[in-house]
Amino acid sequence: MPLVFRHDGYRFHFYSNEGDPREPPHIHVTRERDTAKFWLRPEVNVAYNKGLSRRALAEVSAIIEARRDEIEGAWNDHFA
Repeated sequence: MPLVFRHDGYRFHFYSNEGDPREPPHIHVTRERDTAKFWLRPEVNVAYNKGLSRRALAEVSAIIEARRDEIEGAWNDHFA
């Protein structure tokens, strides 16, 4: 499970073996027992959420939006 970065107690990561064929670029966000998955394109969008509040989702979405190029770069480097 490649870790892209940590921010304010959140882990931003993806899994190496998701989907066959592979799903489009996305990021998983985990904090303690709470987890969510976000699509990166065409816009940052929640794919699923288990436990994050609306406020936390908004905060995490803003972080992903600001660092989307970094996340996509890590995705592309890993799967290249």
